[in-house]
Amino acid sequence: MTKPIIKATSSDDIAGLQAVLDGTELFPSEMLPDMLAPSLAGETEAFWLTCHIDGEAVGLCYTVPEELADGTWNMLALAVRPDLQGKRLGAALVHSAEQHLKDKRQRILIVDTSGTDDFALTRRFYAQNGYEEEARIRDFWAEGDDKVIFRKAL
Repeated sequence: MTKPIIKATSSDDIAGLQAVLDGTELFPSEMLPDMLAPSLAGETEAFWLTCHIDGEAVGLCYTVPEELADGTWNMLALAVRPDLQGKRLGAALVHSAEQHLKDKRQRILIVDTSGTDDFALTRRFYAQNGYEEEARIRDFWAEGDDKVIFRKAL
């Protein structure tokens, strides 16, 4: 595998990222063009990053500023094509998002996930990348499915 290239998402990435979403089932891929439109038009501070391998879009990261907070951002989406998971591409996307925010002198990046056993690897991923569990809201997503919030100071 060649070295990943991570850059701001462009309209050329949409089809590849829709395939990533179809493979991961993070959210319905048909939502992606509308979700990307404000960023592509330069109408928001929120940003999307795409991970490319050999010119192909294989991963994404979507990060937004928290309203009414000073320098706090929320990583709302992180996905890597299933056949490429475990190869540190997600970590590279997270690092790129963090660097982008550090360059803008931002303070905190948060991310949340599920507290169920199905998301144990996700929680371990964030812990391995320097995020600390900051809060847990019991039964948030559904009965028995906690919202686990991770935080990293930039």
